Amino acid sequence: MIRYNLQILGLSEVRRNGFGELRTSKGLTLLYSGKEKEDDDLEYGVAFLLSNSAKKSLLDWKPISDRIIWARFNSRARKISIVQCYAPTNTSAEDIKDDFYNALNATLKGIKKQDIVIVMGDLNAKVGSDNSNCERNMGKHGLGVRNENGERFIEFCQHHDLTIGGTLFIHRDVHKYTWNSPDGSTKNQIDHLAISSKWRSSLLDVRNRRGADIDSDHHLVVAKMRLKIAVARLAGDWWWEEGLTSLNCEILKF
Repeated sequence: MIRYNLQILGLSEVRRNGFGELRTSKGLTLLYSGKEKEDDDLEYGVAFLLSNSAKKSLLDWKPISDRIIWARFNSRARKISIVQCYAPTNTSAEDIKDDFYNALNATLKGIKKQDIVIVMGDLNAKVGSDNSNCERNMGKHGLGVRNENGERFIEFCQHHDLTIGGTLFIHRDVHKYTWNSPDGSTKNQIDHLAISSKWRSSLLDVRNRRGADIDSDHHLVVAKMRLKIAVARLAGDWWWEEGLTSLNCEILKF
């Protein structure tokens, strides 16, 4: 977190049941959302890890499910609502995918219309590079061939007027893929960050950071943003220049 100057890390597959807020040994704040019953199997789970500065800007947060968590931050421009999620895999049953996107749609419908919205995390979605008929919602620089989860994610972004940041910037493929198969033979771009389309110009860059040691088969995805953020309940303000990161299983930087 210090090495990459992260203010907010979004975590997927946290595997912590229940929900709550706790302070880490390094003085960071963890907001987490998992399965309702503490004795359930430890799987899924999402969270935000906040720096002290980000914690001061936090206005509200809500655990939605073991796959979705929402937090709202203060800003001089607009309030910023961030949704961290962990979508079912492409091979999951259709009803499981439907349940996830129904909950995600309901979460965004509950966000105030004036907020800047960011949806990030492990979407398990390959969106590819063909942006025909969806130019407002993605660029031409995605990786791979679109799958069914990619179709679902793009339709979701169209419905909520979001733009997929990782498809907007020209990078070598090695800086685009976010997941390696266990045998190292397959590389995909399945972790994403999407922002309200009218705020897409505040994204300066989105790419993976393969040097981050996160003990995962996913890479940290860093999005550089430029937004002026105000500290909630306290005087003063600060510049939030390093955007979000979206790393599955572990890290999303904002």
